[in-house]
This record gives sequence, structure tokens and C-alpha cells, in this order.
Amino acid sequence: MTVEQMIGLFFALLVMAIGLVGTAIPAVPSTPLVLLAATLHRLYFGEAGVSNVVLILLTLLALASLGLDYLASVLGARKLGATWRGVLGAVLGVMMGVFFALPGVILGPFLGAIALEMLGGREWKEATRAGIGALVGVFIGAVGKAVCCVVMIGLFVMSVMARSGE
Repeated sequence: MTVEQMIGLFFALLVMAIGLVGTAIPAVPSTPLVLLAATLHRLYFGEAGVSNVVLILLTLLALASLGLDYLASVLGARKLGATWRGVLGAVLGVMMGVFFALPGVILGPFLGAIALEMLGGREWKEATRAGIGALVGVFIGAVGKAVCCVVMIGLFVMSVMARSGE
């Protein structure tokens, strides 16, 4: 592996690490950032970069991660009785919560789901259950994204290391 390739790998992994952190921060794209870093690495280094097969796997994992994240949030809220208002409130709460750092990201979906459920005429107890469901769904989605990111980074590193030795 040349010095240029080592520097390229370092910068790709740095961007991927930011993507991994993005699994906990909704404003930062997680798996798309990991995929972007792998794709740019491949475009720059060609055959010394990640293989085409692994790049396809990374793309599929990124798409699956985004779909599962959305699905987990919706199903979590639905499982504990949220209506469409509660789901919408959770999504809006996550978006607004980003501006208030980690406490906002944690409380945003919970409070958003409760607020919109209550505006829709539901009782406090039902609205609170919907908020808890939304919060659980957001956490499950984040864990799923983190697992996908770690797998994607591992596949990338193994592929680049195997191909640099050729």
C-alpha cells in the first residue's frame, strides 16, 4: 500500500466515522455518508479501492438501513397506539430536537408525538403511550443504522486491504 493509498484510506475512514456518529444525530447522514466515502475512494483509487461487489453490497446496506430506520420509527409509535398524528409529531420532534443537541434528539420525538396526539383529541395517557412508542422506534432505528454502518465500514476496510495487496 502506497503512502497516497494510506492517506486516502485514512480520509475515507474519517468520513465514515462521521457517518457512524451520524447514527445518533439525525441531522448527519449515516449510512449514505459511509457509502459516499467508499464510492469516492473507489473513484479516486480505481482498482486499489473497494471492489465493485462490495460497493454494491454497501449500497444495498445503505438503502436497507434507511428503510429500516423509517419503518422502526413508524412501527414503534404504531405498536403503542399512535395515530398518524403521533407518527408525524415524532418525525417533527426529531427534526426540531436536532437544534437542541442530544437532549432534544431524545425528547423531541417523545414530546412531538404527545403534542400532536393531544391536539388530535386524545387523552394524556394514550398520548404518552404513543410518545413512548415513537421514542422506542427512534432508538431501535438508530441501533439498526449503527449496526449497518459498522458492517459497511468493516466490509470496506477488508475489501481495500485485500485489493491493496494484489
